[in-house]
Amino acid sequence: MTKRFSRSSQDPSRLWVWGIHACKAALNNPNRKCFRLLVTASTRQEFPCEGDVVDGASLSRLLPEGAVHQGIAMEVAPLPESSFHEFAQYDKGVIVVLDQVTDPHNVGAILRTAKALGALGVVMTERNAPPLGGVLAKAASGALDLLPVWKVTNLARTLDELKELGFWTIGLDEHAPKTLSKGDYPLKLALIMGAEGEGMRRLTQEKCDFLVKLPTDPEFSTLNVSVATALALYELVRE
Repeated sequence: MTKRFSRSSQDPSRLWVWGIHACKAALNNPNRKCFRLLVTASTRQEFPCEGDVVDGASLSRLLPEGAVHQGIAMEVAPLPESSFHEFAQYDKGVIVVLDQVTDPHNVGAILRTAKALGALGVVMTERNAPPLGGVLAKAASGALDLLPVWKVTNLARTLDELKELGFWTIGLDEHAPKTLSKGDYPLKLALIMGAEGEGMRRLTQEKCDFLVKLPTDPEFSTLNVSVATALALYELVRE
């Protein structure tokens, strides 16, 4: 596996990603600008790649406390953002929309599920959302470099744009009167998930063409947002 690394030190927006799956995806992504790769000797034996060999302790000191790096880390530039207008050509598919979901582990898990279940991409808010950095990339297990992700400043306006592209908006709300069922909805959907605890904001709810809930136990209906997204997305994409 080869990757041309830039030696420039002028980019102020460098960030670290770590873990075998996240680094492998970054190495294979032609749109990811990589500055340097650090790898331990043992990991290099299992995962052949170009890079500087360092010991595990030195690698840990470069990364946030508690980072499970698996003996590999890369210093990279943020990914360039694509336009979701390209998805106007699709006659079916689901885009996942996150309304101020803040936990990077939850967002990473959602990206991983979205990629595994064939979602077209994930939309996030610019504010009150985690950075697309190392913690999220590790939780996403490579999906950050494999799936289109957009950060938007005005979610309500973005939902209007998606509607203009032919997407219907469906919001998950545990208080909704209707239970989610695949057969009842159009083939092009934006699945909207609210923040941990607070759920969707009022204006976001008003932009939903459908409000639905999962068929959970009414006496214990609370689910982690990443789990709820996985269940809802599976229901919408399954044949």
